Amino acid sequence: MRLLLVYNPMAAHRRARKLLPEVEAEFNRYGLAFDLALTDYPEHAVQIVRTADLARYEGIVAAGGDGTLFEVINGYFQNPADAKPPLGVLPIGTGNAFARDLGLDATRWKEAVGVIAGARKRRVDVGRFRTHGRQYYYLNIIGLGFVADVTKTAGKLKILGNIAYTLGVLFHVVRLNPFPIVLEMEDRTIERENLFVEVSNTRYTSNFLIAPQARIDDGLLDVILVNRLSRFRLLKAFPKVFSGEHIHMDEVDVFQVRQVIIRTPEPRVLSPDGELVGITPVEIECLPRAVEVFWR
Repeated sequence: MRLLLVYNPMAAHRRARKLLPEVEAEFNRYGLAFDLALTDYPEHAVQIVRTADLARYEGIVAAGGDGTLFEVINGYFQNPADAKPPLGVLPIGTGNAFARDLGLDATRWKEAVGVIAGARKRRVDVGRFRTHGRQYYYLNIIGLGFVADVTKTAGKLKILGNIAYTLGVLFHVVRLNPFPIVLEMEDRTIERENLFVEVSNTRYTSNFLIAPQARIDDGLLDVILVNRLSRFRLLKAFPKVFSGEHIHMDEVDVFQVRQVIIRTPEPRVLSPDGELVGITPVEIECLPRAVEVFWR
């Protein structure tokens, strides 16, 4: 098996750079041949995968965090090849939320190499969103409002690991700013005063179980809509996000959809897979089982 290993040495605040010799040794231990492509700047992984000769490979591995995977999946769909190899995930970044739905995490990244070597594959859904004439893909989540604000703050604190997102939440609780939102779904239109919305393909956002009912291969996206609530109520509810119990709160609505259009009176920044890309209005849809991934 020959792999294209797209490796982000800056992941996890440069921890990935230090891990590289161990990673290479682990791939060699399993007898996995690979071409190493190191990313040097933002969106470099998009370019690497978009221009790669995919016919040479039996797999493409995204080595980094969710941001690296976001770039890889976008390069993957931009590549003109008719036949495309499966994706592998090496979770050595900060969030690694998508990897959690595969039963992997950064503390046991060597297991991920074993999964790739096992060559067992499974088809999973992909989210696609369109914003102001541009089209992107994601495997994990896309959010806006409070969650995008948290993402921006957490990005400045990535050296602290997953706790950066928790600190970002606490910081923005003080600056709560509900805003009007309109969601147009297949069978209904909803208008609310809203704190944030996430449209999830997977269950996790960082270490938050934001969409506990989501399934990565059900052909649906889970919309988590958090309506206006007080700071006290939000702080009280915050621990529930780790267990998924927040979806039972009166202020939280959950919908499963194939597509949704989100509009806001003023443009709001979008946060797909821990990145900040695009603004509202945005059209989001599920592409059922659109890509193969290496799985246990």
